[in-house]
Amino acid sequence: MDTDPAHTDTAPLRARWHATASAAGADREPAPYADRLLTAWAEPQRKYHTTAHLADVLARIDVLAGHAADPAAVELAAWFHDAVYRPDRSENEERSAALAERALPELGVDAARTAEVARLVRLTVTHDPAPGDTDGEVLCDADLAVLAGAPDAYAAYVAAVRAEYGFVPDEAFCAGRAAVLRQLLALPRLFRTPYGAAHWEAPARANLAAELGRLTEPADRDSPEM
Repeated sequence: MDTDPAHTDTAPLRARWHATASAAGADREPAPYADRLLTAWAEPQRKYHTTAHLADVLARIDVLAGHAADPAAVELAAWFHDAVYRPDRSENEERSAALAERALPELGVDAARTAEVARLVRLTVTHDPAPGDTDGEVLCDADLAVLAGAPDAYAAYVAAVRAEYGFVPDEAFCAGRAAVLRQLLALPRLFRTPYGAAHWEAPARANLAAELGRLTEPADRDSPEM
């Protein structure tokens, strides 16, 4: 469950960043990059896309890592995938990918792995990896696994998303959120890894359908009977 970033212990994340950077071939001191990334992930406009979300995604990658072709690239992509985040902007993923493209060569990560990380970050726009894109499947499933949470965890996620979009009026937010939920429910598969399909698909669809029902029930109740 994602929590207030102010109460997230960043020491495990820093240790993990060092290990991931080393595994990815970095040959410069990684600590300053951890500092900058964790500062970004703790910006005040974030209520869901926080250091707690980053920690959750990394934990889910651990579960799915055996499916990935390049686990180090997937982990780096998790660190960068929401490194730039403004809820009132639409280019967050592109700016996050560009940040990875600048930072990783400075760290000493080779060009091929840097390109793979940037590609994976950009993939989180659609969460629609191509068949056989195992790295993309792992990152996207790890990012979407919050949808499969227990009811209280899912409610906390929904509340945090609403808080991030606090500048949007209720009616507009509900309409936009309902459209997102319908789009997700229309997908043939939410999760592409075998583990995600087996463990997260059914509870995620139940959560999405229940939330959509809550959003649309008042309108349905006020509609004339056919």
